[in-house]
Amino acid sequence: MSKFSEVLKSRNFFCLWLGQIISQLGDRLSQMALIAFVYSRAPGSAYEIAKILSFTIIPVFLIGPIAGVYVDRWDRRKTMYACEFLQMILIFTIPSFLFYTKNMIPIYIIVFISFCIGRFFVPAKLAIIPELVEPRNLLMANSLVNITGMIATIAGFGISGILVEVAGPKKGFYMDSLSSLISGTFIFFISSKTAVSLKHPAFKDVILVSRDIVQKIRKSIWLEIKEGIIYFLRHKNIRFIAAVMFLVFSALGSVYVVLIIFVQQVLQSATKDVGLLIMFLGAGLFAGSMLYGKFGSRVSEYKAIFSALILSGMVLIVFAVTLKNYPKFYMAAFLSFIFGIFVSPILSACNTIIHNVSSNEMMGKVFSSLEMVMHLGFLIFMFISSILSAKYGPFIMLVVVGSVIILLGAINLIYQRRASWLN
Repeated sequence: MSKFSEVLKSRNFFCLWLGQIISQLGDRLSQMALIAFVYSRAPGSAYEIAKILSFTIIPVFLIGPIAGVYVDRWDRRKTMYACEFLQMILIFTIPSFLFYTKNMIPIYIIVFISFCIGRFFVPAKLAIIPELVEPRNLLMANSLVNITGMIATIAGFGISGILVEVAGPKKGFYMDSLSSLISGTFIFFISSKTAVSLKHPAFKDVILVSRDIVQKIRKSIWLEIKEGIIYFLRHKNIRFIAAVMFLVFSALGSVYVVLIIFVQQVLQSATKDVGLLIMFLGAGLFAGSMLYGKFGSRVSEYKAIFSALILSGMVLIVFAVTLKNYPKFYMAAFLSFIFGIFVSPILSACNTIIHNVSSNEMMGKVFSSLEMVMHLGFLIFMFISSILSAKYGPFIMLVVVGSVIILLGAINLIYQRRASWLN
């Protein structure tokens, strides 16, 4: 069995791996910098946070369905470093608009374009890994990318929250721009084995056939997207999972911006405590995923989903009540960690059900459609809760959302026991 150290000895993979750790830390800096900027301009406004975050989500609907298709046609290495360098330039210009003008339209455009570019980067990163390592090291390489990526994301929120609180949002954007430059440079120095090998005469016939295949793919892109949507709608279990994920991400959208404002108010911190709490939440998600992976087979996926909804709603209410009456960071951190543990089985169980009920050739399309459903729920209810929060306050909103989650989880758990088609 190969070891992580053996995988990292590959120069090409090491460049990708290290560059992504730096890039993911930088991405968290931009998120915290945006939150800090809104806090300085409109403190306590959940709607303003929701408005700027919406431009990070909309690219999922516009670019997501076709990004993977085009990435397969382009040189993945060039796609990745081009994305990083373009994002570096865009992020570097943000402070010029944020701090020297009151017009927010330019920043909305920059954020939107930057996240559109990011939709091409992710599939390119995942697709290039087999080109960088030996086949026997592929599983270990994927594990290393996923584990360190999750750790970098979790730690990044805590680190970036502190850095932005101390240095200010302006320097936060500059640091993120620098991280994109460093990441892009690492990727630039990856040597393309595929490009060299295809120049060999033995591959001339393959290239000719590939060109013919590409032409056919171009004609069938929209047809395949249509087939994926039809397949998604026709299968009962997949529709059910879509409904569950819509519910979960609607709840997350309702909570996300309201929770940021609530924490800022009770703990009196713009980004430091927000970032650290997200870090503890991420640690809970990681721990919960490990626990569910080890013991989750003892219960059905559906029972795990609905039980997790009930427990998550309870913890959310306890979080709101506890911080309102006892505003201490260590209590908030502990409850964030527990919330992450209870939420994690929902995502793992839903993915498992999709793997079990979807045909292999349709699975990518199903997950693409599911991603759009999830982000749609997040986007819609993020705005609804931000508007209601201005009227009723973040505390009431958190308690209401928690109660709704508990109710829906309980109803579905009772229904699941009676519906034989779920077994």
